[in-house]
Amino acid sequence: MIKLIKLAAVVMGLLTSQMASAASPDFEISFGKVAKKSVFKSDQYSIWGGSVVKGDDNKYHMLYARWPKGIGWEWVTYSEIAHAVADSPFGPFKHQSVVLEQRGSQYWDGKTTHNPTVHQFNGKYYLYYMGTTGDMEIVSKPGKPKLNWMHRNNQRIGVAVADKPSGPWQRFDQPVIDISRDDKALDALMTSNPAITEKPDGGYLAVYKAVGKTYPLPGGGPVVHMVAEADSPSGPFKKHPQPIFTEKGVRFPAEDPYIWYQDGRYRAIVKKIDHPEGGGRVFSLVHYDSENGIDWQPGKYFKVSDLVINWEDGSQLKLDHLERPQVYLEDGKPVAIMLAADTKDNNNVRHSFNVQIPLSIKKHY
Repeated sequence: MIKLIKLAAVVMGLLTSQMASAASPDFEISFGKVAKKSVFKSDQYSIWGGSVVKGDDNKYHMLYARWPKGIGWEWVTYSEIAHAVADSPFGPFKHQSVVLEQRGSQYWDGKTTHNPTVHQFNGKYYLYYMGTTGDMEIVSKPGKPKLNWMHRNNQRIGVAVADKPSGPWQRFDQPVIDISRDDKALDALMTSNPAITEKPDGGYLAVYKAVGKTYPLPGGGPVVHMVAEADSPSGPFKKHPQPIFTEKGVRFPAEDPYIWYQDGRYRAIVKKIDHPEGGGRVFSLVHYDSENGIDWQPGKYFKVSDLVINWEDGSQLKLDHLERPQVYLEDGKPVAIMLAADTKDNNNVRHSFNVQIPLSIKKHY
């Protein structure tokens, strides 16, 4: 009798799971045409990775990364997080102030703050970001970037808290998601590029980029993504050991996820990195989903976009990069996607900007 009861419970669990899955639609995600006002750029600064939240003032607040354009592609050494405002999530945005500036190499995030993602939870604003520190500085020529390996490997994930998206932002003396102290852990070398969402049953789910020490330093690797959960948006976060967004035999398959929960599943837009035979890398944006936030699989409609912007006037701009997806949601529904983009001029110098694109989602049941 007991065995029959247990068997019935298992069967009911499977049926419930199948029913929930059937009721949860597959998303087909696409981008709309872009207005020329929906580009946020600067002649003085390289702009990267804007994240937008609506304030109590009914304004749209972008937290974004920037560094002086004249020094080249030196984000890992000189980036800071700044604040801009607009009357629409599509812009035009106007710079207001720097909110997470350099504060000294004695702090874990004292030299660089980068890749922000901002959220409102329970009446407060939470700004998650990558921070790093070090004493080695490299200034490269424009178009010929060098990598500061000390700063790259000191990357950790932090959170700052404020009552308003304009700040002031309270920073903390420790990262919110640090490296694991086990040298065999997948995040033993660095943690970066946070993504976070509120869980439907309470608590918070984070996905982050991690680099281990399996391969020789200073590069290390592989580069993977991991999941962590917390009861509070400021942690502490409990990590899950298995990596996600993986591809067999590939050491660096993806980065820059944005995650949210909608219509019964967790959703993610992710930068995919393909490694074709003959060398080089090919980038695109793709969609993953998950029923529990821990086990992720490619969405049925996997491809989201190549590296192009389709303007409202019918013309098209081909890009070198289109990444750092940050989805802006109103009433739990995606409205726009913010993306970091760049092109190169004839002197091989990168010109980067943030673009705000209408987001379209078709639901297939």
